Amino acid sequence: ADYLDNGNNKMAIQQADKLLKKHKDLHCAKVLKAIGLQRTGKQDEAYALAQEVAALEPTDDNSLQALTILYREMHRPELVTKLYEAAVKKVPNSEEYHSHLFMAYARVGEYKKMQQAGMALYKIVPKNPYYFWSVMSLIMQSISAQDENLSKTMFLPLAERMVEKMVKEDKIEAEAEVELYYMILERLEKYKEALDVVRGKLGEKLTSELQSRENKCMAMYKKLHRWPECNALARRLLLKNSDDWQFYITYFDSVFQLIDESWTPPAEEEHSLEGEVHFSIEQAVSFIEERITEESKSSRPLRGPYLAKLELIRRLRHRGCNDEYKLGDPEELMFQYFKKFGDKPCCFTDLKVFVDLLPPSQYTKFIRQLLDVIPLVAAAENEVALPGDIKALQQHLCVVQLSRLLGIYHAMEKKQKLAVVRELMLRYRHGLEFGKSCLKTELQFSDYYCLLAVHLLLDLWLEGEEAAVWQCLTLLEEGLSHSPSNAQFKLLLIRIYCRLGAFEPVSELYSSLDAKHIQHDTIGYLLTRYAGSLGHYAAASQSCNFALRFFHSNQKDTSEYIIQAYKYGAFEKIPEFIAFRNRLNSSLHFAQVRTERMLLDLLLEANISTSLEESIKSMSLSPEEDDIPWKDLRDNRDLTVLFSWDPKDRDISEEHRKLSLEEETLWLQIRSLTLRLVSALPTLGHTIQPKNSEKTAENGVSSKIDTTRALLQQLEAAVDSGKKFLEQKIQYPVLGPPPTRMAGFFSNGSCQCQTSLFYLVSDIYELDTNGLEDSAEIQERIGNSFKSLVERLTDLFNKCKGDLIEVRDGTLKTHPNLLENLVFFVETISIALWVSSYCDSVLRPFKSNMQKKKKKKKESSVAMPPVFTHFLDYVTELQTLTSNVIDHIKGLEMILTALKLEELSLKDTLLLQEEKKFTKTVQGKVQSSYHHSVQEIGELLKKRLDTIKKLKI
Repeated sequence: ADYLDNGNNKMAIQQADKLLKKHKDLHCAKVLKAIGLQRTGKQDEAYALAQEVAALEPTDDNSLQALTILYREMHRPELVTKLYEAAVKKVPNSEEYHSHLFMAYARVGEYKKMQQAGMALYKIVPKNPYYFWSVMSLIMQSISAQDENLSKTMFLPLAERMVEKMVKEDKIEAEAEVELYYMILERLEKYKEALDVVRGKLGEKLTSELQSRENKCMAMYKKLHRWPECNALARRLLLKNSDDWQFYITYFDSVFQLIDESWTPPAEEEHSLEGEVHFSIEQAVSFIEERITEESKSSRPLRGPYLAKLELIRRLRHRGCNDEYKLGDPEELMFQYFKKFGDKPCCFTDLKVFVDLLPPSQYTKFIRQLLDVIPLVAAAENEVALPGDIKALQQHLCVVQLSRLLGIYHAMEKKQKLAVVRELMLRYRHGLEFGKSCLKTELQFSDYYCLLAVHLLLDLWLEGEEAAVWQCLTLLEEGLSHSPSNAQFKLLLIRIYCRLGAFEPVSELYSSLDAKHIQHDTIGYLLTRYAGSLGHYAAASQSCNFALRFFHSNQKDTSEYIIQAYKYGAFEKIPEFIAFRNRLNSSLHFAQVRTERMLLDLLLEANISTSLEESIKSMSLSPEEDDIPWKDLRDNRDLTVLFSWDPKDRDISEEHRKLSLEEETLWLQIRSLTLRLVSALPTLGHTIQPKNSEKTAENGVSSKIDTTRALLQQLEAAVDSGKKFLEQKIQYPVLGPPPTRMAGFFSNGSCQCQTSLFYLVSDIYELDTNGLEDSAEIQERIGNSFKSLVERLTDLFNKCKGDLIEVRDGTLKTHPNLLENLVFFVETISIALWVSSYCDSVLRPFKSNMQKKKKKKKESSVAMPPVFTHFLDYVTELQTLTSNVIDHIKGLEMILTALKLEELSLKDTLLLQEEKKFTKTVQGKVQSSYHHSVQEIGELLKKRLDTIKKLKI
């Protein structure tokens, strides 16, 4: 066992063998040997050995534990349940084995069996947790039941009765048990009963979370629409802590609900269960004013009361009241708020919510008013006034962010914008002085100046200023050199490099982000969207692997979380874990990465290192199966991960999200159908059948061609929807969701090529079943398809021609679309070759039959059917075309190598000396990345060229 722990698996196997020579029936040694075998890649031997031991139904702890470890490593948790079922039968009173059995069921989600195992445990050892394990398993059955009716009429009422029995017998001990009771009543929509539980004696046990009781009461009051209680409770909690924002919201919601219902308090008794109620705007106004007065006496400044006042003004305006209640002018209130909290980074995000209250005509005046109160010092008369300490710097930063948010920068001319960029960068570099003592992992105080400058330059770039984008990269690289852990710099660099078609620097930037766990799903798209499409095949494989490893391990990990939740009685977390797992399993990104990964593997290996058939088999792909949950696809991408200070009309909207999800789904359909069509090719292979026999319909192959034809129709439909979608000409914000590759796929002709290739498959199949004799028409059709395919592929190649990087008026311009077209060309030619090898497999047998006939008849002139010449010409032309493309790529490589970037005099005198070195770095990175792309594409095409040469029949 020590050898296994240290990872020395071979020694472990040897030691186990020595032991087994002496004691050949030592179960535990056999299992340890099996673990060693499993870890050295001999899965089959390991499994056989384990089953040998499991068949003896061992009951010793060591063997059981060891087998559990082994099965877990094999990803076969269902075998653990069988193991402990047998053990429990032999040792029926073992608490330990029963609880292991329960946990084994939990791993595979067998809720019904968990319920029974929990009760069996409780019978042996009447401990409360076991009883409640059983109750929780009933709730899980209700959650997983497809039929909602069943869960409300059977599982939940049964769970409720089980808990009530314990309540009557006064056996409730732990907080978790009360939580569980509350959860059942809530799911049964028995809100009144749930409220009684929380407010009653059982509720006293709810102590582990702050305000746990109050929050649960509040939730029930809301469900029951008991606004007086909502209001009184919120009021009471705000008196305790006037900084708790959620209770302000509830307080306002309930006041306005009561006003709308014209509620009045009862004459004699209490206002409500929770005490005094406010039911008029006057009361609300004076309540907020009191909170502000109270705050001024408190030892530390609280933001809540001041923001609550702005929130109230906003709600009153929404209801059509202006300033009847004398709450003050929002502009003045925000100014006062800034004076109090302007040096806190949260000041901007607090005020951002309320800028709608300012009239646009006042924007410039408001900003000037804020600037006037910041203590800035100018060294000389015409110089920029700079902050003397971090507080003043934070205040100034807040104003700059507000200026951007209010659209003041957007309205400027190009010259003004460039002047602002200069000023911001000056402030950025000056601010670095305050951060000299910062650790590498801390951000510099002035980083946002640099980011805002880059945002302004991005505006200029989108307006057609080509040099601006290089300056963006220059400033970001400079920023990153001073603040190496600033994720915003890295994310923005990733997006801009990808927009320019340079993927190489992105891999390193992304891995330095050190994305953890769920981030592979939320920001993984930044990587997987571009790696393959820019020709970095190795990096694409790697980035898909990162993501897939996370998704696959999520399955296993979630089971562990659930088991821990049972052990520690955190029952309310269990449904959350299940929902989390389901959300990840139906993630859009997961489906995309699975599909793209398989297409990529086929592209790099099929018919190169292994045959297409073997590649497809190893991925267990089948054209009939579709494992993507189309109806439940969840878009888990974080599209706001990049900071943006844009006004609402320029920022990413809900509409953009919807459209992006629609576009991603359409593109995924096209890719997934392409993959399935390719995976159908080997199934159409040759089955030697006597011609014209009735058997062809039964042997399954004809149904395979039906599958192919059905998939082809679906592909056509998906392509049509895609084209309709693109007609809307949607422009996402520059930092919003990146568009898919769909537009390029249609416009460069790859789509038409690939579809006609699959139609060709159908024709070849027909030729195969009808034979060569009376098929002149099909043969001609096939010949024409070959001809038009070569024309289309040549067109596609023409769309790849041109310089990838060109120097225009002293600035660089990249052409990423040419690179994307080249990548599509490689993919399309690969599909063409897979289809050709299918043609080849159909035509070869015909040819050898004809040669046999020729020998028998001893005739020298048997006319060759035209399809052979068509095919030969087609293959020859494919070969010539591919050779031409390879030569073109060699040319591109030479141009890229010869491109002397340092001679580029960036005419922009704005660049300082220290910036110039970063510009050089940036351009070098882009050049090297393009060079790398072109090399990888060239390498792959050479391998494809070799496969063409084998196709001569």
